[in-house]
Amino acid sequence: MERESMEFDVVIVGAGPAGLGTACRLMQLAQENEKEISVCLVEKGSEVGAHILSGAVMDPRAMAELFPDWKERGAPLNVPVSEDQVLFMTSDKGAASIPLMLAPGFHNDGNYVISLGNVCRWLAEQAETMGVEVYPGFAASEILYHDDGSVKGIATGDMGIAADGSHRDSYMPGMELHAKYTVFAEGCRGHLGKQLIKKFELDKGCDPQHYGLGFKEIWDIEPAKHKEGLVVHTTGWPAAKGTASGSYLYHSDNNQIAIGYVVPLSYDNPHLSPFDEFQQWKQHPKIRHYLEGGTRISYGARALVKGGPKSRPKMSFPGGLLVGDDAGTLNFARIKGTHTALKSGTLAAETLYEALADGAEGKSDLNAYAKRFDTSWLNDELHKWRNFGAYLHKFGTFIGPALAFIDQGIFKGKLPITLSDPIPDYECLKPAAEMPKIDYPKPDGKISFDKLSSVFLSNTNHEEDQPCHLTLIDPEIPISRNLPLYDEPAQRYCPAGVYEIVEEESGPRFQINAQNCVHCKTCDIKDPSQNIVWVTPEGFGGPNYPNM
Repeated sequence: MERESMEFDVVIVGAGPAGLGTACRLMQLAQENEKEISVCLVEKGSEVGAHILSGAVMDPRAMAELFPDWKERGAPLNVPVSEDQVLFMTSDKGAASIPLMLAPGFHNDGNYVISLGNVCRWLAEQAETMGVEVYPGFAASEILYHDDGSVKGIATGDMGIAADGSHRDSYMPGMELHAKYTVFAEGCRGHLGKQLIKKFELDKGCDPQHYGLGFKEIWDIEPAKHKEGLVVHTTGWPAAKGTASGSYLYHSDNNQIAIGYVVPLSYDNPHLSPFDEFQQWKQHPKIRHYLEGGTRISYGARALVKGGPKSRPKMSFPGGLLVGDDAGTLNFARIKGTHTALKSGTLAAETLYEALADGAEGKSDLNAYAKRFDTSWLNDELHKWRNFGAYLHKFGTFIGPALAFIDQGIFKGKLPITLSDPIPDYECLKPAAEMPKIDYPKPDGKISFDKLSSVFLSNTNHEEDQPCHLTLIDPEIPISRNLPLYDEPAQRYCPAGVYEIVEEESGPRFQINAQNCVHCKTCDIKDPSQNIVWVTPEGFGGPNYPNM
């Protein structure tokens, strides 16, 4: 069966804030100028928001620019931040309060505690009302090119392929979506965005991108412990020496809190388990206090970008753009990426509309996008905080934050230096024999939990009889290299129990439980041999987050 094709002016891959911001702004411009533009947006989640995970405290600046009447329209920004607290966990029981003047990135006056999944669902409604065709459950699995090498569009994945490669009775070929311009808004470590960066050498002259692994749980807590709008950030214990992990606890509405933990993927000890660090952190009295007597109702994990402007690739190429965290626009110092992604999308839309109006027919390199970006408040904000991640990575848990305070608190980000951070995260691991083993406490089933019970709460599901979407370049490397050298760290860095070393009579075997995958992309990032390549599974596969 041959693939059918459809033609659009613009195809957008990914229904996060960047992709939806692009779609909404494009249609606004078309309506304002009484022009017709065809826009199609595909999303691999079973519904818009199903794969969206973020803290999240949202700066509403970009939203107010896109929809000045967002409150009247009913945007789900309902919980204004009422109080900020920053704590340094000195030990498993001790904590010291950090004055906000020493933590300039954590001032949240005017911001909102949100569910980013619900914000994206609302943005999708606005887009559809304006005429955008939104197709959830269709994973963009392939980039299509013209004969001259420019991007032609994308193809969605085939459905109904069995694990052995044969076609099941339900087989349906993917659809080709052709466009004058294609926008890639897949989020952190986008499967197709990574290919584009390599093909067009978009990262030439850049530092490698750097990443963190972020966890999130939602809890129903006792009403007496709830304080709507309270925002708490912590650092310190239980982070391993030299690893500047951080965490958050946000009080939303309806007696719910969102808690989470971020582990930089530049850590060096292969025995470290980010999931267990998170579970251990919850046992600190300052956190456990809120959770005791409560009920955990959701769990998820997702990688995030933190390299800053020095790691951001060129965002345009013949026939399309990278936006949001496909390009690395998150402000790691503020732990905020929603407003930056949304703004990058609106800037992209203005560039695309201009190109379409000029009749460029997809041949333009869209260099005007960089000019718009560089003269925007988005670039000003990211430039101000450009050294934050490098301070922590290069100087560690104590000196790094002190230098960041001097840079931001005293010089307001205007020091005439831009630090380089040239070592990719996957090269940071040291041999297991050289690093101390970490004895994590067993979960108690009340505050801390195991991976499998956590994955259950993510509502993750994949069709079992399909090709594995966690592919190995060389199937021998996990046992021949990673196991003897690094005690195969995949069995610990994966937050969903996907990777196991199974001992058999013939020797150890590397097992991939792909059904558990929450699409966090950590394996694609942290594997020390860069041997694991994440590709899109069959449509609808993955987590189904209700309100993350």
